[in-house]
Amino acid sequence: MLNSGVPARWTAPEGRWTEPDLHLFPQDGHRYEIVDGSLHVTPPPDARHDALVAAVVEVLRAAAPEGWWVCDRSGVAAGESNLVPDVTVLRPRSGGRSWADPADVALVVEVESAETRQYDRLLKPAVYAAAGIPGFWRVEPGPVLRTFTRDGAGYRALDSVEGAEQIRLDAPYPMRVCPAQWRLDKP
Repeated sequence: MLNSGVPARWTAPEGRWTEPDLHLFPQDGHRYEIVDGSLHVTPPPDARHDALVAAVVEVLRAAAPEGWWVCDRSGVAAGESNLVPDVTVLRPRSGGRSWADPADVALVVEVESAETRQYDRLLKPAVYAAAGIPGFWRVEPGPVLRTFTRDGAGYRALDSVEGAEQIRLDAPYPMRVCPAQWRLDKP
């Protein structure tokens, strides 16, 4: 029986964390993810991070062919892992589940922050590549866009985009990007 003034208590699972365990956490802005059954928590993003996510979503949606979906903070279930990329591009006729199947994902994008730098550079790309997701973008402060394509068991760097000149990218579909033009004054 719970007292109305006492918060509910919970305990960690006996073993690996699983997707249903993620429903135990409050919607408090933290990002709760599972990698190979281990829980990873990152702090809520700041306004600059949210503005970069919005700018990337806007560019990808503007170029998206009919039927493609561009989602921010949509989960991807990859084996024993449940990750939440900053941006996910889903292929036409994807499953529409709350946790996307990696086969439906054409591109994942992570917007790097001081708190997520190593996670966004090392661990998450390794999980995405192992799941078979063909494209990975990392947006670094500046902003600088780094694009990668799946190559064997990992990702191979393709482009580094910064400055005021637009560059053409062909994946996940043709578009032009210019990170220097991304508006960072709107969250």
